[in-house]
Amino acid sequence: MTASAQQQARRQQRIEELCAASLRAITGHADLHYRGQRLYQGERRLPTHAPHLRIDPAQDDFADCRAVADGMAMRLLHSDMALHRQRCPDDPIERLVFELLEQLRVETRVPDDMPGMADNLLQRFERWSRDFYRSGLTEGSIGLLLYTVAQMCWSRLHARPVLEETEDYIEGTRASLVGELGTALHGLRRQRHDQDAYAEHALAIAAIVGERVRAERAQAQAEDDDEAADHEEAATGAFALLLDFEDSDGDDAGIAAAATGRSKVFEDSASTYRVFTTRFDREVNAGSLVRRALLREYRERLDQATVEQGINLPRLARRLGSMLWEPRQDGWAFGEEEGRIDGRRLSQLVSSPTERRLFYREQLKLGTDCAVSLLIDCSGSMKHHIVPVTMMAESLIRALEMIGAGTELLGFTTGAWNGGRAYKEWMRSGRPREPGRLNEVCHLVFKDAERSWRRARTDIAALLKADLFREGIDGEAVDWACERLLARPENRRILIVISDGCPADSATNLTNDTYYLDNHLKEVVARRTREGQVEVLGLGVGLDLSPFYRRCLATDMSEALDTHLFDEIVELIGGRHRR
Repeated sequence: MTASAQQQARRQQRIEELCAASLRAITGHADLHYRGQRLYQGERRLPTHAPHLRIDPAQDDFADCRAVADGMAMRLLHSDMALHRQRCPDDPIERLVFELLEQLRVETRVPDDMPGMADNLLQRFERWSRDFYRSGLTEGSIGLLLYTVAQMCWSRLHARPVLEETEDYIEGTRASLVGELGTALHGLRRQRHDQDAYAEHALAIAAIVGERVRAERAQAQAEDDDEAADHEEAATGAFALLLDFEDSDGDDAGIAAAATGRSKVFEDSASTYRVFTTRFDREVNAGSLVRRALLREYRERLDQATVEQGINLPRLARRLGSMLWEPRQDGWAFGEEEGRIDGRRLSQLVSSPTERRLFYREQLKLGTDCAVSLLIDCSGSMKHHIVPVTMMAESLIRALEMIGAGTELLGFTTGAWNGGRAYKEWMRSGRPREPGRLNEVCHLVFKDAERSWRRARTDIAALLKADLFREGIDGEAVDWACERLLARPENRRILIVISDGCPADSATNLTNDTYYLDNHLKEVVARRTREGQVEVLGLGVGLDLSPFYRRCLATDMSEALDTHLFDEIVELIGGRHRR
């Protein structure tokens, strides 16, 4: 990940934070947030089907992003999703038109006392119209038809003229459509406050457009005009993005996003995660897996790299303290000029009427009541990043200890590649279908909460041992780390998961399906977030982990561990970078 890509990712995160805050304020839905350029309500994704609301946050202005948020707010407030799904046609082109018309309808419901929102939506539609026209996609008959219908419907609903730049260009197509669409267009404006009645007119328009598009395609195929057919498909795709929003990953921000999807096996089991056997699972002190002489060699290597980085630990501790410190009682101060009256000093008031120091009050000092656990993904790909990751983790632990917070450093991997003993036992059992997790997990403790960094520093160096890194079963590791935190007495508990990829275990994926472990991780994080006892954060190493973690940060470990990176991590711990 280049520096510019990381800057784009941070810009995108900031924009998404602002847009999500706007959405929550307008709709009153506190669970609206963005993850990886997608809007979610709780754990349910809210697709953006209207073509003029499909943008690239890395390239488009903030005004466009805000307009999309405003459009989605109107959709949430004024569109009944169940009714919309019930009336939505099956044909892709008809659905495309029907989705667009429903979005245009709700955009007419902007309150009169919110002219800024109305202006945002107006300018966004006009910018999309110009971009679509100038891209040359209206040169084909289908592209021109779809564009003209969009302009006609928008113009009628908003009682505004069509885009001046393209008015003459679409006039011929517009005139040919008026006879067929006239009644339905009039009904759109008249029934825009009644979704069910409006849907009748929208379906009529969608059916007419669908019939024309099918006729145009049939004619192109009959004439065997491949070039024309390709052009029409490009226009349709640009207009609708092929209506394949649920499966679109869209890596447009310059930084890779974690690839994920739906697991049929996980869903069919009512989101119940299965484990074939736990016989070979283990939790182990990582330092015991490495020879002491080799550990000392790793420690020296790590110390040298840390010195070269020149990390300012006192500054980092102060920044963390500003996020985590809380006032705590520290006795009483007597002889004060205000506060509670001290009965033992009332005699002084008689002997010296001007005496004012007759009060006492509570003394407060800043302290932390927080435990922070760092959980490092010890899968094979993390070997390439482990030195800077270890230095970063150690710096955070040392700074947290300076402000009195409890800390743990944990890791997770598997006991073998490709399933190991668990997979062999499954083979001996006759290979039952959908066995669930089919490897032996290995949870590593590099530093527990009872030991200080100074006492655990040698064992932490075990992170540099390459053969510890195998495969990763993230969901179970997050659950394990959360349970360890819940055993702590602190009131605030924070888990930071540091990873550079999705959950991966070849044996489990082959015997269930590709996204089985992914879906379990999502379920675990969602459950722990709902419970609210542990704050689960994601720290992506060259990867956007937002499909899994609502609060996350994408980092670049190929560069020096600079002040800006630690400031971003402090903001993440303090509650920023919400998605």
